[in-house]
Amino acid sequence: MNANMLFTWRRQVGAAALLPAGEAMTLVPVAITDELPASVSPPSSVAVGRMEIVLASGDRVIVGTDVDAGALARVVKVLLRR
Repeated sequence: MNANMLFTWRRQVGAAALLPAGEAMTLVPVAITDELPASVSPPSSVAVGRMEIVLASGDRVIVGTDVDAGALARVVKVLLRR
């Protein structure tokens, strides 16, 4: 958790006062422990995900975590020259 999350949540709770009656925002209590519940498997060692790069021109490049950095750099250079 970082401070930005807390400030965002505080701002949202403040905005909740502007919601129509009956539509209240609530926060849920959280407990942090060192143990994982039995239903949660430990994270795998393989990185999963993707990265999206949006250039000023509006071009978007979406790549997986296994992308070759050199190839990605060449693609971005070509797009920036257009």
